Amino acid sequence: QVQLVESGGGLVQTGGSLRLSCVASGSDSGVAVMGWYRQAPGKQRELVAKISSGGQMHYADSVKGRFTISRDNAKNTVYLQMNSLKPEDTAVYYCNYATIWIYWGQGTQVTVSS
Repeated sequence: QVQLVESGGGLVQTGGSLRLSCVASGSDSGVAVMGWYRQAPGKQRELVAKISSGGQMHYADSVKGRFTISRDNAKNTVYLQMNSLKPEDTAVYYCNYATIWIYWGQGTQVTVSS
């Protein structure tokens, strides 16, 4: 079992920045891809960005050039640096940890005011 604890969400104005963190604890013998998903009210959960243990990254087109994902394998932590935030980035952001099993964090709210 793996537990994920997210932090760093909040309220920010358009054009502002936030940094999300997600710490993984527990045990799973698999090599994990870690990532961030988001879900806005009335919409399906969507991938924002993900990163492999070797550092390969993938971004949704909507956040390319504005968001940066990184991870510290020694700390079992994944980060999401979000710059130039837009109102359409408002959502609950979920940390994801994927081996042959899928684990989710509890979510952290990001609200971007116009």
